[in-house]
Amino acid sequence: LKVAKLNIDENPQATRTYGVMSIPSLILFKGGQEVARVIGAKPKDAILRDLAPHL
Repeated sequence: LKVAKLNIDENPQATRTYGVMSIPSLILFKGGQEVARVIGAKPKDAILRDLAPHL
């Protein structure tokens, strides 16, 4: 599992490429394809529950 943090102010093209409309946004990729997206501030357990099927 690789995790990357991206500053949208410094990388506006990535914001457009991935359709990020609000922050925080977490996008999970598997095999180069987006498989899950978590938008907004959520507790750790909610994030893990959303991502668990893909890990």
